[in-house]
Amino acid sequence: MHLVETTAYTGQTPWHGLGNKLSKQQSIEVWKRSAGMDWSIEESEVQFATEESGLHSFPENKVLFRSDTRAPLAVVSKRFQVVQPGEILEFYRDLTQESGFELETAGVLRQGRKFWALARTGQSVALRGRDRVNGYLLLATACDGTLATTAQLTSIRVVCNNTLAISLRHGEGAIKVPHRSQFDPAVVKRQLGITVSAWGEFSNRIKVLSECRVDPDSAEGLLRRVLTYTSQGANPVVNERAVSNVRSLFQGAGRGAQFDSSQGTAWGLLNGITEYVDHHRRAYSRDHRMDAAWFGQGARLKERAWKEVWGLVA
Repeated sequence: MHLVETTAYTGQTPWHGLGNKLSKQQSIEVWKRSAGMDWSIEESEVQFATEESGLHSFPENKVLFRSDTRAPLAVVSKRFQVVQPGEILEFYRDLTQESGFELETAGVLRQGRKFWALARTGQSVALRGRDRVNGYLLLATACDGTLATTAQLTSIRVVCNNTLAISLRHGEGAIKVPHRSQFDPAVVKRQLGITVSAWGEFSNRIKVLSECRVDPDSAEGLLRRVLTYTSQGANPVVNERAVSNVRSLFQGAGRGAQFDSSQGTAWGLLNGITEYVDHHRRAYSRDHRMDAAWFGQGARLKERAWKEVWGLVA
């Protein structure tokens, strides 16, 4: 079963390989239609029936459903603050019109329970000549309580489309609004203004990683610390298949692994892991892999990898 309901993108096919292609500089209204985000979340009280006394209400909760198909989405607390699909794209209207941002992909996951948009910020860095990394802003939310409304600064490496959330020492790079609070785009944008410096620090760090040589034993030890899984009631177990795959990517099979910035460096080791998560990790489908790489286990694995790789040079 596909998780992706609808997606749209501009330019080259995005890293997740999904979506309807649009020409550049389309209006927010066109994006809403093409990305399948031109519907709203409606709500109703929760009711249940008993044989003895008929229909009853359960006032502490409400059911959310789609306005277009009437399909149910989730049962949530009465206090749950809904963020509409259209609000995610509206967030970018002034950013694209006045601040040089460019929407590149947007869409709906899990039959409408989760939706997102990704825009290029215009920030970019080149490592040792030709290894370019571009900056993006991801805004995503879920109406089933599985994801707070999250504005996340993200990087994408051009040669391989590897994605990496920008998360630094004090949590800069991500702003999360829990669903018990009202989502206020203006407040989030002001907070994001504080994190602009995060791109500069991130750029400096990946430059350091691209200059840092990693010996084979250190690389192997790091992979065996990061690429683990937990079996029932046991300590973490090394995922030998994943370690073998990433080792191969790092040693030359990965996209961009032959660049001077990657050969035998901490940056190359990090990209072996991110390429594995984004493009090779076992998944039911590409859309399941995308969901995990941005929001689930894959995202957590990449975050752990970033901390471990930076630890080699910090």
